[in-house]
Amino acid sequence: MSGNSKTGRLLFALRSYVSFFLLMSFVITCCMILFLKTLQQTLDISFTEANIRSAAVLTFGNVLFLSLLCTVIDGVRRRFMVDRPVRRIVQGAEKLMQGDFSARIEPYHGIDDRSGFDTIIDYFNRMAEELSGVETLRTDFIANVSHELKTPLAVMQNYGTMLQSPGLTEAQRMEYAKAITEQSRRLADLITNILKLNRLENQQIYPAAKRYNLGEQLAECLLNFESTWEKKDIDIETDIEEEVFVESDDELLSLVWNNLFSNALKFTEDHGTVSVTLKTEGDYAAVRVTDTGCGISPETGKHIFEKFYQGDTSHATQGNGLGLALVKRVADIAGGDIAVESEVGKGSTFTVKIRRAADGEIQKNP
Repeated sequence: MSGNSKTGRLLFALRSYVSFFLLMSFVITCCMILFLKTLQQTLDISFTEANIRSAAVLTFGNVLFLSLLCTVIDGVRRRFMVDRPVRRIVQGAEKLMQGDFSARIEPYHGIDDRSGFDTIIDYFNRMAEELSGVETLRTDFIANVSHELKTPLAVMQNYGTMLQSPGLTEAQRMEYAKAITEQSRRLADLITNILKLNRLENQQIYPAAKRYNLGEQLAECLLNFESTWEKKDIDIETDIEEEVFVESDDELLSLVWNNLFSNALKFTEDHGTVSVTLKTEGDYAAVRVTDTGCGISPETGKHIFEKFYQGDTSHATQGNGLGLALVKRVADIAGGDIAVESEVGKGSTFTVKIRRAADGEIQKNP
């Protein structure tokens, strides 16, 4: 124990003793004066100066003794009922400050259950658990970002080296240049998605809500992928209800549809089917994107909206695991909801529900 701690404890004990001494002096003096006056009036007794001095000395001694006794009792009480739990909390906080997010504090079951220390310890443990989860996510995020950045850079470096080889045919040079372009585009998309997700999570993007036709937006976004579905000979089925209006940020929601369409086409094999439906369900507009791709397992479905999570590693080179994290965050900001239903080998259905604007008027999101 440091010298400052010892000095602090000594000063605290001295202050406690002085406090108890003053309290006892006041209480006992008042009681003695009242007692002596009552006794004198009742028995008609006259006290001599010697008797008064003797009584005063005895009373002062009793005050000193009682003050010391109360100080000792209070010190013992504080040692077992205050200092122990405080020491546990301080030690746990020091471990947390040093980066040990596994630090937990054992519950303190003292004599006085109303002291509140168990409540403080419970909240501390819950805070430590949350921080541990955040730290794990941060560590995984950094590891995944590093991996995702290294992969296209390594590919670009390899093809760049191969381009320097003499004797390459024009077809080979075009192939290598195309590979570098694709990887650079993938790298740019990754960085863009990271920045967007960071701005969304830090609430640096403020939605600019306006009333617009959701069906028209879905059709426009879907047409942007026409070359992709034609290349893979994928059958596109649409069932879009007309005159469905929403009050939201159209640019943010376009991120949702573009990511869902991109994933559906990416994971659907050649000659497969992708369907898009828009229906009104009460106060909500429900958009469903269904594919006949590889599907996802129930375990993967639990984590599919987490950053960089890729359940199907065979398709990992086609994405960066940030698309669905963006979709989930945008849906939350827009006051909507997203869910997935899937079966391995049969495909997946993503359902997004957005509160729609009332007919003839603008309806704000709750």
